[in-house]
Amino acid sequence: MKILLTGANGYVGRRLLPELLSKNHEIICCVRDKNRLGLDKTTLDSITIWEVDFLEEVSLENIPQDIDVAYYLIHSMSSSTQVFDAMEAKAAENFNHYMKHIGVKQVVYLSGIVNNNTLSKHLQSRKNVEDILYQGNYNVTVLRAGIIVGSGSSSFEIIRDLCEKLPFMITPKWVLTKTQPIAIRDVIQYLMGVLLKEECYNDSFDIGGPNVLTYKQMMQLYAKTRGFKNWIYTVPVMTPKLSSYWLYFVTSTSYKLAMNLVDSMKMEVVCKDNRLQKILGIKPISYTDAIKLAFIKIEQNLVISSWKDSLVSSEFQHNLSEFIQVPTFGCLKDEQKIKIENPEKVLDNIWTIGGTKGWYYGNWMWQLRGFIDKLLGGVGLRRGRTHPTHLDNGDSLDFWRVILANKEEKRLLLFAEMRLPGEAWLEFRIDEQNVLHQIATFRPRGLFGRLYWYSLVPFHFFIFGGMIRNIAK
Repeated sequence: MKILLTGANGYVGRRLLPELLSKNHEIICCVRDKNRLGLDKTTLDSITIWEVDFLEEVSLENIPQDIDVAYYLIHSMSSSTQVFDAMEAKAAENFNHYMKHIGVKQVVYLSGIVNNNTLSKHLQSRKNVEDILYQGNYNVTVLRAGIIVGSGSSSFEIIRDLCEKLPFMITPKWVLTKTQPIAIRDVIQYLMGVLLKEECYNDSFDIGGPNVLTYKQMMQLYAKTRGFKNWIYTVPVMTPKLSSYWLYFVTSTSYKLAMNLVDSMKMEVVCKDNRLQKILGIKPISYTDAIKLAFIKIEQNLVISSWKDSLVSSEFQHNLSEFIQVPTFGCLKDEQKIKIENPEKVLDNIWTIGGTKGWYYGNWMWQLRGFIDKLLGGVGLRRGRTHPTHLDNGDSLDFWRVILANKEEKRLLLFAEMRLPGEAWLEFRIDEQNVLHQIATFRPRGLFGRLYWYSLVPFHFFIFGGMIRNIAK
């Protein structure tokens, strides 16, 4: 069947795509920026890409036709702590407008469980999107999930950060809230199972795993599964704002996402029924099994997608193509070059930079800069990298975003997502004469931007010089 996959470069979309392709469906991937899709050539040759931003004015040019099923996997929770609900509503309304002209039989929406009459802003927004989609001229199937557990999921990575880094925790009272986590593999099963299933039309279903747990129990079970113990003490005086800062500084989440998560964590999210489980004959796996499966993927470097690589992990909300041309006018540069003997080995060194391997020289200075960035409200270094040796366009890399990763052209271009009084690029390139070029470009914003750059020139002399020499070894 012909399937439209919105949010194709998001965490769930990246997991769902290979499963759909394995069933020989015709897939149209719907993304704002095709450069961020980060798929191998075989997969790219198997799909069609429709580049569209549902927050922009509707344009009917080059729209696909005769779609059987559309997956609606668009969320804006990390974009703002104030207006993300308006953004999500606008995207859903524009989606409906497109669907009128495309012709679609079924729309499948992955939403959140709504148990309370008084909902968090996040869950209220998800419910509002449901209501908007039900107004469309198609059959709607809504799957309502709580915490999704899997390698690279935001919930799993936050729990992992907390438990691995803090054996003793003083926690807010929302850790006693009940939730019903579900493994990402089960979410994919449900998303696949409802395809053109008429008994699932125009209905909403709760989906969850077999365990109802508090967030405290989830952290304790995580520690037990990993073979260590943690001590968690709850206090009633930690405000939502203080809780958000706690998550922001200890984990790799952004402050905006932390604020919205804390707001939602106060609400109990437990399945009201298991109708869809019975309809589709799915037996969900336990929370501890989901953790074990996640670590199998992590240890084998088989993590398909990570929330850190999506735009939710930073404030970077632009198309990559806007930054792929490094500017020259009004810019300050540090350019290093060195002749190399083994370009393939050097290219491998470039492609493994950052994350646990570090930056080849002065790692403590990079770590200090990451700590300062966190204090200033930036992303810091905690995101690391999803894969130790592989990079795709759009991946996060510590406090950088991969703008271009092309091994054939022997070029890696990074754009800074740290807090800066300007914009910064870092480029690595090997030319035809086997010369490695390392170019740091900074476009300052006003006088303070220039003062910032010149104050760091002495450090650049050591950091960038040492970095290119070690990469070239």
